[in-house]
Amino acid sequence: QVRVVESGGGSVRPGESLELSCRVRGSIYSIQGMGWYRQVLGTQRELVASISEHGITRYADSVRGRFTISRDNGKKMITLQMNSLKPEDSGVYYCNADVRFEGDKWGQGTQVTVSS
Repeated sequence: QVRVVESGGGSVRPGESLELSCRVRGSIYSIQGMGWYRQVLGTQRELVASISEHGITRYADSVRGRFTISRDNGKKMITLQMNSLKPEDSGVYYCNADVRFEGDKWGQGTQVTVSS
């Protein structure tokens, strides 16, 4: 059974940093794109950052220059380094993995709260 497991998150003050990690567990052929999405209560889930299997990255305009997504194909994981956090970065962050022959897989979500 394929699972997406997230770690990291928590509560920080504006200007501080956090790192989120996501790992795909289970027997798989390969992973195509992976990414992080954010959801605030009452709104749709939105893309924060994504990375292709070849390392091509994409960022939401609101986080470009502050967040960095990276990938370790051997460990089947991605990380999201979040710097200079703002209150509007708060939300539940979900990891997504497009697993070849399995389709989209989602993690359970991890809460990020930025507040003074």
